[in-house]
Amino acid sequence: MNIADDSGRSPVPSTVRKAWPHSDFVQDLAELQRVGPLTHCNSNSVGAALMANVLLAVGASPAMIAAREEVVEFAALASGVLINLASVTEDRADNLLLSAEAAQRAGTPWVFDPVAIGVLKFRTRLAHELLRFKPAVIKGNASEILALAGLDGHAKGVDATVPSVDALASALELARQSGAVIVITGAVDFVTDGRQIIEIPGGHPVMARVTGTGCALGALIAAFLGVSPTPLRAASAAAAVFAVAGEQAGSETTGPGSFVVRFLDLLSQLGGVQAG
Repeated sequence: MNIADDSGRSPVPSTVRKAWPHSDFVQDLAELQRVGPLTHCNSNSVGAALMANVLLAVGASPAMIAAREEVVEFAALASGVLINLASVTEDRADNLLLSAEAAQRAGTPWVFDPVAIGVLKFRTRLAHELLRFKPAVIKGNASEILALAGLDGHAKGVDATVPSVDALASALELARQSGAVIVITGAVDFVTDGRQIIEIPGGHPVMARVTGTGCALGALIAAFLGVSPTPLRAASAAAAVFAVAGEQAGSETTGPGSFVVRFLDLLSQLGGVQAG
């Protein structure tokens, strides 16, 4: 699949389709379960429980430290850090900046989830300030990635208004400029470091009806950063694990409530799978 880059530069390269159980992803999940990486989630109260439960289900160790006096210290102790803009306040914004700076200083890889940027000026300005501290991975829907790349008019609250593939050219350029791996979430997820593009199929529409699922993917990527050899592989492994559990849970349940229960159960059962 070749997609023209409307910037006039070279075309977007073909994607490589990878699905669970790809051998790299199985290996990384096994290592995550062996190590139990300590993962700091700078999160919001709405999604915190699902984030923590997702991390516990796969074998990681979640921490939801929020005190300003502790986020700096904890960034050096964690294997990976998530910084999420949902429910951001002025006080919380200061904490996020402190955590990102501390993670960069300590060499702790961190994930940036720029929730709902492009709609409101405060969080959009904060998002660009956070980029100074060099996230290892940036995860967002197509509208959020386009907004972070400087293209306005695509956002509607936390929802994407365009499919993930429409943000691919911008994601490639953002990856090259920021040095981060970019994850575009949607019906199909795309992961790129500016050179390679990994296409992750799977998931289920009901996931959009459960609050915190996107945030939980960010937390899972942060956990994989503690065990995977590269941020590209960490983000791809997390997206694949999330997609396969989501797809199966959605097909086996009748609504968002039962989905969450089955989704967590499936995440906890993936460790015994052998690569095909």
